[in-house]
Amino acid sequence: MVEVKEFWRWKEYNWKNPDIQWKDAAVITAGVDVGSVSSQAVVMCDNEIYAFANMRTGSDSPNGALNAMKWALEDTGMTLDDIHCKVGTGYGRVNVPFADRAITEIACHAKGANYMYGPTVRTIMDMGGQDCKAIRCDEKGKVVSFLMNDKCAAGTGRGMESFASLLGVSIEEVGELSLQVEEEPPPVSNTCVVFAKTEATGLLRSGWSTEKVLAAYCSAMAHRVVSLLERIGMEEDFAITGGIAKNVGVVSRLEKELGVKALKPRYDTQIAGAMGAALFAKALVEKGENR
Repeated sequence: MVEVKEFWRWKEYNWKNPDIQWKDAAVITAGVDVGSVSSQAVVMCDNEIYAFANMRTGSDSPNGALNAMKWALEDTGMTLDDIHCKVGTGYGRVNVPFADRAITEIACHAKGANYMYGPTVRTIMDMGGQDCKAIRCDEKGKVVSFLMNDKCAAGTGRGMESFASLLGVSIEEVGELSLQVEEEPPPVSNTCVVFAKTEATGLLRSGWSTEKVLAAYCSAMAHRVVSLLERIGMEEDFAITGGIAKNVGVVSRLEKELGVKALKPRYDTQIAGAMGAALFAKALVEKGENR
């Protein structure tokens, strides 16, 4: 039997903080971010991250939310009943069966980025599986304005997965490989993933290396993101959230076009939305609005 390697798959994992005893916490909250591609669950004890999980959503949003939450709580001894407030966010936020409240991913990513990067953040680029969002926020992580590009998978995690599958390259290696070119090629011209894949196939047949094609695609992704940031009016400090934030090929080209270095995250960039949701849950508990 021939093993079929799914090149587009990224690593799923969970984590818990060994230094926190959750039974000693006064307030325990959770945020679940159900995206079109991935789902994250974050558990916080008194506003400190205790545990989280990052996994693929699958075809069923409610199950995706439950699976992410169960995995975050694995081997902790904690149950859903021990959590004072649970907030759902993301593409499937209304389908989180155990959530006490649903809050938009725009607000949650801004709040999460404020926690992850610090209060100096003013502009956030969330590069997710289905869309890209440019967000302006204040020192408390409150949204001031935002713009979203959700017309096509180009420039998103879904588009990058599609390209990795086409080229037979591990999704985690795409960024590094795209930088292994002697000269930067022109970006792919098509803005649609379907046509971009056709263009990439043509470039490979004409003699382009895999690295050169990846460089052209990463460059195109970065350029589309820059245009979104220019429209919203970028202000430093600048931070990136979402899965594409882990792609050094896109990030380095984005920084070069902007002439700005993105802040370095303290946590996994994919958990920013769930983290923000857990922080909102804490505020709801403090206001007595958690039930």
